[in-house]
Amino acid sequence: MIGVKGDTLNCVDMKGMKQGRWVNELPPLRGEKGYEEQGVYINDKKEGQWQQFTLDGDLLAIENYRWGNKNGRSMYYNPFGQPLREESWKAVNPDNPYDTVDIYSLNDPTKVVRREVMKLNGHTLRHGTWKFFDPDFGTVVKTEQYKLDKLIVAGAVEDELLPIDISTGSTTKSKSDTTGKKTTAKPQAVLDYEKKNAGKKKVKTRDGQTGY
Repeated sequence: MIGVKGDTLNCVDMKGMKQGRWVNELPPLRGEKGYEEQGVYINDKKEGQWQQFTLDGDLLAIENYRWGNKNGRSMYYNPFGQPLREESWKAVNPDNPYDTVDIYSLNDPTKVVRREVMKLNGHTLRHGTWKFFDPDFGTVVKTEQYKLDKLIVAGAVEDELLPIDISTGSTTKSKSDTTGKKTTAKPQAVLDYEKKNAGKKKVKTRDGQTGY
């Protein structure tokens, strides 16, 4: 096959292994929409950046591969070009499925006390930050943090419209927002009167309210 730039596509070597640039078309199947993907094979395994498109030519995904498995950042889009999800992967070398990991102090999570060699199970591991986007506005609505396929942190992104606590600089809800109850401060004169008559029986106080 010859591509639009005159390069040769979809070639195999003498051993029947895919080599070089390929374009694969996957037709619709069991209700799933078909798509087209293109990228490079080395010894029958995907390598480097691969792209996915709808059958109408709209970009669906940009993925990166090593040793035939996802590695690094992958981005996914809706048919209108808005980001849906950002993933982070770590491919495992099939010839050397080991990695050196840092072991942190229990008292100081930022301090590395030693390093250990461990075997990685699987072909590709979730590793790094995953982001989930609002398809209408393109803003991040949720993040997940992984380390060698283990979920470390997950949570929704705080609402940027919440009031800011000026004492801490953080975005927080007021107490009345979380409990559903509103507290009205009593006038100072009422507080002084209550203090003066504290401990007395059948003392009626006024709190500034009118009516019966």
